[in-house]
Amino acid sequence: MDIAPQTTPGRQVIESYGAGRFTVSGILYKGSSIVTPERVLAWPVTDFADATPESLAALTQLAEPVALLLLGSGAEQVFLRPALRQAFKDRLGLAVECMTSGAACRTYSVLMNEGRRVAAALIAVD
Repeated sequence: MDIAPQTTPGRQVIESYGAGRFTVSGILYKGSSIVTPERVLAWPVTDFADATPESLAALTQLAEPVALLLLGSGAEQVFLRPALRQAFKDRLGLAVECMTSGAACRTYSVLMNEGRRVAAALIAVD
């Protein structure tokens, strides 16, 4: 699905997503990905149960830290257990919102263009 919004120069913009892939700023990424305003990282997670603070530790190494993580759970909405939500806050300093990966792509683009410090961890949709 094409979701290309107005863009902010120099920022990573999610343009589309579909069967096992994401297009970010003109580049096709296959599989699950972490998208931040400054870069895109491969994320070796295929199941929501594997989305842990440890799997997202790379977010602590960013030059521009993020405050909000949009966790795209794939095609189906999955809710984050309170203990895991707290672990993200304690270990990574992140507030986390869970939604389908499609919703996370759209929400990321809106928030990033508003200048918010946001990242999206996106499980690829088959």
